[in-house]
Amino acid sequence: MSAESTLTSVTFPSELEITLFTEFPHSPKVVFDAHSKVEHISKTFATFGEEVITCEVDLRVGGKYHFVMLPQDAPECSFRGTFLEIIPNKKMQQTWIFDGWPGVEAIETMTFEPTDIGTLYTWNLLFANESDRAHFSKTDGIESNFRVMREYLTKIDPK
Repeated sequence: MSAESTLTSVTFPSELEITLFTEFPHSPKVVFDAHSKVEHISKTFATFGEEVITCEVDLRVGGKYHFVMLPQDAPECSFRGTFLEIIPNKKMQQTWIFDGWPGVEAIETMTFEPTDIGTLYTWNLLFANESDRAHFSKTDGIESNFRVMREYLTKIDPK
């Protein structure tokens, strides 16, 4: 991705995986913090104008996270999981559970690689089987999250 690029690339490395890439003009530390600290997540997790009503993070291997959004005119959306690997400013991996899909669990991996202009951010979701993967049919929420995150990072870390 170039310095001018703010687009998201979507790939499907396997039948069970979804990977999105984008580049932020901010350091890996800034981008990592925005994905791991409650004060930032509570402002960026809701991507379509929802309200974040729960934002809990115990950032340690074995620690839990729980995010709940309240969309306008819809039931709340709850996401939760357990941190599996944390390498500050480089990688976070955790289980990913959307409470709206009972019994479905995936592994979410986020990497933060330094580039000439900032950070290449990679988001990957790996499902255990095709049945679970079939639930995740659109990437618009993740792509919207990238846009919200870009706007937010510009406010907290202007260049």
